[in-house]
Amino acid sequence: MDWLEIHRGEAPLVVAFPHTGTEIPTEIEREFVSPRLARKDTDWWIDQLYGFARGLGATTVRTRISRSVIDVNRDPSGLSLYPGQATTELCPTTTFDGEGLYASSTPDAAEIEKRRTTYFAAYHEALVRELDRLRETHGRVVLYDAHSIRSRIPRLFEGELPHFNLGTNSGASCSPELASAIEAICDASTFSRVTNGRFKGGWTTRRYGAPDLGVHAVQMELACRSYMDEPSVPAPDNWPTPSSDARAAGVRAVLTNVLEACLAFAES
Repeated sequence: MDWLEIHRGEAPLVVAFPHTGTEIPTEIEREFVSPRLARKDTDWWIDQLYGFARGLGATTVRTRISRSVIDVNRDPSGLSLYPGQATTELCPTTTFDGEGLYASSTPDAAEIEKRRTTYFAAYHEALVRELDRLRETHGRVVLYDAHSIRSRIPRLFEGELPHFNLGTNSGASCSPELASAIEAICDASTFSRVTNGRFKGGWTTRRYGAPDLGVHAVQMELACRSYMDEPSVPAPDNWPTPSSDARAAGVRAVLTNVLEACLAFAES
């Protein structure tokens, strides 16, 4: 379980990082076309961007396993979270751009189940433990699912994404009060924002967001250009670009206010 990072805080806030991992088991890596392609859609530097969260008392849960091995933010049954729209699977077989990940055969049912049991189940068991632990102390807990994605991916969406893409499962996963507080902070910044646009929240937001039970879940999908130098076309020699604190300072300040608002809501 050295691939699963859990930092326990006592505040009523859990920040999840499902897609920042880059580790690929050797036996799986040799099946990919290339390690670079298998890591292309990583949520680059997001765990570093939210490095301040622990100082706020938040609990963080992060998998170091690459999403190309298994995507812990997909429906484990294999059903699409966005029917009729292009997306990637529980065990992805393509990149976001549609490039094939596997050199020959893709994972069969037995291999998918093995990865689900080994990685997916353990990650979600950890989330449940931390949410249950905090709910014993606090009346309400916020689960904040932290993501990023390239600003332009024609296969997945048209045009350019706003900087902040807030997902609340169309309002079902959290209180309107919490969503409004986050929206107000984003709208007061110099960055653009949409709520429940192309991204309404993945499996984590939809599975655990239960306001009536005291768990309010949101997903924040950041356009990469908001915190890193993003090339117009990613290539082996320009992607990912290095992490830059100077480039990320503006959006980090906004995100600090967002997480503080999540805490204020949970503690109110």
